Amino acid sequence: MDHIVELGAFLRSCRGRLDPVAAGMPRTARRRVPGLRREELAQLAGVSVDYYTRLEQGRSRTASPEILQALAIALRLNDTEHAHLFDLANRRPAQPRQVGSAPPERISPAARQLLTTLDAAYCPAFVLGRHTAVVATNPLARALIADFDAMPAHERNQARFVFLDPAAHTLYADWEAVAADTAAMLRMDAGRHPDDPRLGELVVELAAHSECFREYWAERRVHERTEGTKRYHHPVVGDLTVTYQALALPGGTDQTLFVYTTEPGSPSETALRLLAAWSGEPLADSGARTIPQK
Repeated sequence: MDHIVELGAFLRSCRGRLDPVAAGMPRTARRRVPGLRREELAQLAGVSVDYYTRLEQGRSRTASPEILQALAIALRLNDTEHAHLFDLANRRPAQPRQVGSAPPERISPAARQLLTTLDAAYCPAFVLGRHTAVVATNPLARALIADFDAMPAHERNQARFVFLDPAAHTLYADWEAVAADTAAMLRMDAGRHPDDPRLGELVVELAAHSECFREYWAERRVHERTEGTKRYHHPVVGDLTVTYQALALPGGTDQTLFVYTTEPGSPSETALRLLAAWSGEPLADSGARTIPQK
């Protein structure tokens, strides 16, 4: 991935999404394209139109932190988009491509024990690594979402499940929002790790088999999950809503622990307890499985 090309494309995408009136531009009835014009953004950021045009077209290979900050403010980027902009503009030298299979991602014994403890508390939990690879799950997460470790190794990926598994379309009550966020998570990961061969292969596979992924990927939105709610329509226990927390695991592993909880006494809590009983695994003794990756 050429980071200069990606930087220009990201700037164009953000510029096209920004409402001119909200950005302080005078209201006009004649706009042939959505968003701000190049000259308007250059004016807001305090740079020359020629320089901004060269930056957006990939003809300028440098941008100072001060200019990037001015562009971020003018474009009204959120924290996630701001970080992605700087990722694209301050690319480190490419690392040599790994030959052969990369070693499998693993979680620490402490993280594995935490998954088991959460399972006993009726909390689905799982760990995602780079490019949304599913690294580890507890039994309740497998029962709620999918039994990833029963899948072939290359399919053990959250993004692949969302876009390519038909079951995901009915499982997620808000599939379109989940799919858009998932593509944006991969886009964020691509900015941080542009030379990761697994990520490139995943993007190629998803783009080849999912028109929806191609559309969301082309929007160049970025997203980093921290907390929120998610609605499921489970084939066994019906509708339920969970609150999730996304917690970065220590050690610089690029691994994130996702923990699902429900409102005490709610129908959703009852549904999770029924799901635990239906899955037939004694929760306190079942443990968390680490999913081997190729």
